Amino acid sequence: GLIFYDTKVTVMNRVLNATVQRTADHAAPEITLDPLEIVGGEIRSSENSYFCQAARQLSCVPSSQLCVKLASGGDPTYAFNIRFTGEEGHGTSGSFRHFLWQVCKELQSSSLSLLLLCPSSAVNKNKGKFILTPSPITYAEEQLFHFFGQLLGIAIRADVPLPLDLLPSFWKTLVGEPLDPDVDLQEADILTYNYVKKFENISDETELEALCAEIASQHLATESPDCPNKPCCKFTYPSLTGEEVELCPRGRHIPVGWENKDVYAAAIRSLRMRELQSPECMTAVRAGLGSIIPLQLLTTLTPLEMELRTCGLPYINLEFLKAHTMYQVGLMETDQHIEFFWSALEMFTQEELCKFIKFACNQERIPFTCPCKDGGPDTAHVPPYPMKIAPPDGAAGT
Repeated sequence: GLIFYDTKVTVMNRVLNATVQRTADHAAPEITLDPLEIVGGEIRSSENSYFCQAARQLSCVPSSQLCVKLASGGDPTYAFNIRFTGEEGHGTSGSFRHFLWQVCKELQSSSLSLLLLCPSSAVNKNKGKFILTPSPITYAEEQLFHFFGQLLGIAIRADVPLPLDLLPSFWKTLVGEPLDPDVDLQEADILTYNYVKKFENISDETELEALCAEIASQHLATESPDCPNKPCCKFTYPSLTGEEVELCPRGRHIPVGWENKDVYAAAIRSLRMRELQSPECMTAVRAGLGSIIPLQLLTTLTPLEMELRTCGLPYINLEFLKAHTMYQVGLMETDQHIEFFWSALEMFTQEELCKFIKFACNQERIPFTCPCKDGGPDTAHVPPYPMKIAPPDGAAGT
């Protein structure tokens, strides 16, 4: 917390350029994707997704081949090149950015099961934010989480911000910061948070009975074995993925009473915290990330800074874009149609601006920092900077 973000980025960039493993005389690995597999935006099975097509083809490429210097200049070097079957592409930049954009869409859809929409989304808190899906993982899923980690590292080296909306608890666990059992539980699953609080705040047995009756009306409780008509809760609770979990050995047979209500509340809280940390999945993600960038770098970054470096800002700053725009072949910022252009963009909503950026440079977010901001030479520009505005190619006209 004592170092400015820009300073950390400068150090980070130096380290990334010092840990390059693929030299200029090595050809970039190339993968071929079939766009027909996801035609119409309907992914019929996860195997056809760009994410899985790429994971399969890159699984036999040594990770050292993906460690390239930071992208800069007109035709940057990326971790791998992409060809789309049956499509002609010029240069490698557009298809690479389009691939990352498409993969983020897949990760945040129902076609892949690596990420889970956080339960708070259902009640309009942290809407559209995701967490890692917490479940025991198979070897194949572990490989996919590993590849997901590699993609985070690849995006950092390429300086292409990923349009991923992940909860702060993901970034905290990634950089190795402990989760807050109150704040993070509330962010991820406010319904469980409120449920636990109700049990913690009960002052007498009548309140406990009333609460159990209320829960019984929502089908979460059963009748007490001692008094058949008295509803009671058992030591079970639904996991984030919806299965009923026993909170202790033989939990389904243990009723919640006045003496053990605090143990019950604490057990639910620790179940959720364990699911949010998702250690097996996160270990695979960190292993993937560590094969592309040195994990020691994460010790200087706060969770928010790690998110900024990987995903950029989810909104477009027009002033920043203006400052990184070049006017070519006799055009000037004061030309009437250029002024019209900027005033039109000023009327755009953030959603429309993201679509404009996607149209102009095949990514929805723009990097948060640019080495040329201090008046450095053009070669130091991080793509997609500078944005270039040129006159039309054809004959003179309106």
